[in-house]
Amino acid sequence: QVQLVESGGGLVQPGGSLRLSCAASGSILSIYYMGWYRQAPGKQRELVAAITSDVSTNYADSVKGRFTISRDNAKNTVYLQMNSLKPEDTAVYYCYAYYGFKDYWGQGTQVTVSS
Repeated sequence: QVQLVESGGGLVQPGGSLRLSCAASGSILSIYYMGWYRQAPGKQRELVAAITSDVSTNYADSVKGRFTISRDNAKNTVYLQMNSLKPEDTAVYYCYAYYGFKDYWGQGTQVTVSS
């Protein structure tokens, strides 16, 4: 079992930055794939960024060059650094892990980009 707890969301002005954190209940060394997804009102949940245990990353085209995903195995935490935020980045952001042939999701954290 893996429990994921997100933090770091909030209200930010366009052009601002936020860093989301996803703390796992145990070691993430054995979790090959972790990622951040988001869901805006009335839209489907979509992949934002993903990272594997060998630190290979993948980003949605809409966030390339603005967002950076990273993992700190010593702290069992995955981060999403979000810069140059736009109103269209407004959504609930979810942490995700694939482990033991199962999907695990966090509870989500709201990110609102507005002036």
